[in-house]
Amino acid sequence: MSERETAQQVLDALKLAGQKPAQEALPILSGLIPLVQGGGAQELEAEEARASAFLAICEVGKALHRGQPADGPYAAAISAAERWVALAR
Repeated sequence: MSERETAQQVLDALKLAGQKPAQEALPILSGLIPLVQGGGAQELEAEEARASAFLAICEVGKALHRGQPADGPYAAAISAAERWVALAR
């Protein structure tokens, strides 16, 4: 799978998880971790976008685990994933 396909898969899964209750969203988010951790040889900007998406996904997970509102973290994670998609080759 190319870096761009991986980024798109992460973006799609984030959008799906955002529509689910926390108990269903958390496993989806956990499944994204291996996708956003590993990076191939990409330009620095794309690697930074991937890392930002990773951190943003972690923030969503923390909010869900704590029972806090996750709208803001989801928006940030989706934005980071969209940037990653745009920069990935």
